[in-house]
Amino acid sequence: MGLRRLRESAIELLILLCGISAVVFVFGIFFFIFVEGGPYLWSRFRPLEFFFSTNWEPRAAGEPRHGALALISGSLAVTALAMALAVPFGLGSAIFLSEFCGKRTKEILKITIELLAAIPSVVWGFIGITVMNQLVIWLTGASIGLNVLNGGIVLALMSVPIIVSMGEDALRAVPDTYREASLALGATRWQITWRVLLPGAKNGLLAAVLLGVGRAVGETIAVLMCTGHSVRMPFDGAFPYFHPLEPAKTLTATIAAEMGEAAKGSDHFRALFVLAMLLFAITFMINLISDFAIRGVKRR
Repeated sequence: MGLRRLRESAIELLILLCGISAVVFVFGIFFFIFVEGGPYLWSRFRPLEFFFSTNWEPRAAGEPRHGALALISGSLAVTALAMALAVPFGLGSAIFLSEFCGKRTKEILKITIELLAAIPSVVWGFIGITVMNQLVIWLTGASIGLNVLNGGIVLALMSVPIIVSMGEDALRAVPDTYREASLALGATRWQITWRVLLPGAKNGLLAAVLLGVGRAVGETIAVLMCTGHSVRMPFDGAFPYFHPLEPAKTLTATIAAEMGEAAKGSDHFRALFVLAMLLFAITFMINLISDFAIRGVKRR
């Protein structure tokens, strides 16, 4: 009895350490980023230039410029376009797999979706350069196919498997008694889906969408290869005029492409860590908003 109790205590301690380690790692990452980017924040950081200037020229011969507006806009534009494509297809596919699909077809589709999720980011990048590049030029007449549209489509394809997998799990978690009661009342399959299953699974579906958003925001290599990696605003003149056929440069791609070239301790090096801090803050806000949204949905 004493040995059994000792084993249970050891397992409980291990689980507790695993839970604490997740928090420690998050704060450790933030501390590392802050230590590297802090000196630039206190001495050289100019908020107006950083947030409202499109001049990102950290290696300029004269005075370097660190305007991140174009990088922030590029990240938001690519992510928004990717989600506009991925969310309808992802949730629609999840509904089809959960409620309308035959058993054999479901097995084939699930295997295909899992294979899509297993494709490395760099392979998606090659697909964007070789296949999507030519398709975008052919369909839109753009001078170059490496642009926001290309990156958004590739990111959507990368995000759909996550949304489908989590969305289907959320729908299947709704008790079968709900379906049976609805059938007994004479509801059609679509009425059951729209009026019973979607409201019952909205917590999980919302989590699936927000996880897809996090996947798109944090993607690096595929975006670097597919968007043209050019410091340009994807919005022309007034904000609503969105140009998906313009090349763009994102926060993640900038950090990945320039970190190896920046001298350690230089302003350029530390400015990249400030970009990392901004990216960390964006992902934190996405998680915080998702938590508040899910809590609000649960209360209702």
